Amino acid sequence: MHEFTAEVEALAHEVLAYSLDRLKNDPPLDGPRTAEDLYSEVGNTITARGLGGHEALELFTSVLAKACISTDHPRNLAFIPSAPSEYANLFDLVVGASALYGGSWQEGAGAVFAENQALRWISNLAGLPQSAGGVFVQGGTVGNLSALVVARAEARKKYHDATRWVIACSEEAHSSIVSAANVMDVDVLKVPVGTDGKLMGDSLAQAIDELHATTTHRVFVVVATSGTTNLGIIDDLKGIGSAAHERDIWFHVDGAYGLAALCAPSVRAKFDGVEAADSLIVDPHKWLFAPFDACALIYREPELARAVHSQHASYLDTLKDGAWSPSDYAVQLTRRTRGLPFWFSLAAHGTDAYTDAMEHTLTVAYAAADLVRAHPNLELVCEPELSIVAFKRRGWTSKDYENWSNTLLADQVGFIPPSSHQGQPILRFAIVNPWTKISDIEIILNRL
Repeated sequence: MHEFTAEVEALAHEVLAYSLDRLKNDPPLDGPRTAEDLYSEVGNTITARGLGGHEALELFTSVLAKACISTDHPRNLAFIPSAPSEYANLFDLVVGASALYGGSWQEGAGAVFAENQALRWISNLAGLPQSAGGVFVQGGTVGNLSALVVARAEARKKYHDATRWVIACSEEAHSSIVSAANVMDVDVLKVPVGTDGKLMGDSLAQAIDELHATTTHRVFVVVATSGTTNLGIIDDLKGIGSAAHERDIWFHVDGAYGLAALCAPSVRAKFDGVEAADSLIVDPHKWLFAPFDACALIYREPELARAVHSQHASYLDTLKDGAWSPSDYAVQLTRRTRGLPFWFSLAAHGTDAYTDAMEHTLTVAYAAADLVRAHPNLELVCEPELSIVAFKRRGWTSKDYENWSNTLLADQVGFIPPSSHQGQPILRFAIVNPWTKISDIEIILNRL
C-alpha cells in the first residue's frame, strides 16, 4: 500500500478505461439482487491477503455494479434521479485523485473559492444579497437540519418564554423536516394545503396565530417547499415569506429538487418570493447535473450560521482567523470538496448550457403530460408545475401497479416504482435527465 507500483499504474488504466466506457456509452439500467444471491457468486471479498486490484475491479464491474440501478439511465424516472454531466463526472475523478480537504480555507482555499463561486451563481438566481453564502453539504436532509438549527438559535435570542419550539411547514413537506425535528427534539406544525397542493401564506398565518394564542409553544421557522418530491408543487413563496417575517420568524425554502429550475426563464416567475428567504437549499445532484452528493445550503446572513456551527477545540484554534471555512456553516467538520464537480461543469459549459438543459427537461415533461392525457387508460393527477408528471391507471389496484413496475424493471425497460397521493396509488415520472427523450416516455406508456 501507499506505493505507486507498476501494478497500480496498470490498475489506473483499467479504472480509466471503465470510467470512459461508462461515460460515452448508454448507461445500463440493471437492478438489485439479494445479499444471499450476491454472496453465492462473490463470497467474502475482504480477506487477509487481498484479492488484488485487477481482481477486485473485475468483481465490482462484472457483478456488484450490475446489482445497482443506474440513476442516470434515461428511463430511470423514479424518486428524483440524477444525471451528472460528463464534465462533472470526469472532475469527480480529479477530486478523488487530488485528496482535497474542503473543511477549512487554510487547507483548501482554491477549492473553497471555486465552490463559493458556484454558490454565488445560485444565490444570484434566487435574488439573495451579495452578502449571502453557505456551503455544499451531503444532501437535503443535512442542509435542512443545519439551517433549522440556526433558525432555532436566532429564535432563542428573542423569545425566552417558549416551552416548546415548533417547525411550521406544509403537510406535503419533505420527510427530512420531520427527521430534523426528531434530531432537534422539536415539534412540527403541519399546515393543510389547498386543493392545488400548495401551502398558502394565509393558511400558514392562521395556523401559527392559533398555536401562539392557545399555547406557550413558539414557531421558530417556517419551511416552504419549492418543488415537492412527489408532485413537484411549489408553495406560495411570497405569501409564506410575508407571513413568516411579519411574525419575526425565520423563512427557510426547501428547494432540494425544484429550485434548480431558477435558471429556466420559462418557470422563473413561479419562484417569486424566494428572494426573501433567510436560508435555502438546492441539490445540484438532483437537477443541476452534478454527481452525488452535493446540496447547496445558502444563508442570507451566513455569519449567523458561523456563530452556531463553528466547532471549537485547541487543535482548531489555528483555523479561527476570519477566513471562510465551510465547516463553520453546517452540521459537519470533515468534508470532501463535494461542490467542485458541479463548479467545474458549470465553469466549463457556461450557464447558458444549464439553462438549455433545464428547459429541455421541462419541454419533455410537458410533452409527457400531453401523452398521458391522450392515453385511453391514464389520468393526470395534476398539471405538472415543473418536471414531475404524476398519473394513475384507471381500474388498477396497488398490486397491479407493483406488478407492472417489477416487470418493467425485470425487462430492463425502465424504473418507475409506484407512489401514492391522498391514499391512492399513482405512477410518476421525475424528468431531470437531459438524455430522456419523449420516445423514452412513449416506450413506457405503451406498456400501460
